[in-house]
Amino acid sequence: MSLSDWTLRAAQAADADALAALYLNARRTFLPYAPLAHDDEAVRQWLAAHRLPAGGVIVAERAGAVRGFVACVQQDGQWWIDHLYLHPDEVGQGLGSALLQHALVLINAPVRLFTFQANGPARRFYERHGFVAIAFSDGSGNEERCPDVLYAYHPSP
Repeated sequence: MSLSDWTLRAAQAADADALAALYLNARRTFLPYAPLAHDDEAVRQWLAAHRLPAGGVIVAERAGAVRGFVACVQQDGQWWIDHLYLHPDEVGQGLGSALLQHALVLINAPVRLFTFQANGPARRFYERHGFVAIAFSDGSGNEERCPDVLYAYHPSP
């Protein structure tokens, strides 16, 4: 399947259930060492009532099915990528790169993100795309209490 088969678009309120299901599936598949800090229903409610209305969420859709998303937010003058999740069947197909590049073009400013230290595939992915690790923590600042890495990206002039 080529990337031309995908539609990247702004998330809508009607996407909340699909995004929650994708998020929960990806977290359980790829991050078994990082316990979810909230139950499934709380995740669904948070996405529907807070994250989607805040904007900055781009979904990847094929044949009417949401198969990935990236969420960006500006906080205190700094851009952040809060989430980038794919359905497990889509990993390694270029969709994550397409979502990330789409977000970086839209933002066109320095960006930061956190990922878990134990998430080697995500760390390699972000480093391939020009992100640089700038700080490591013991996880005391995140809900999962898992050691994490702060990454920064600076677009080329």
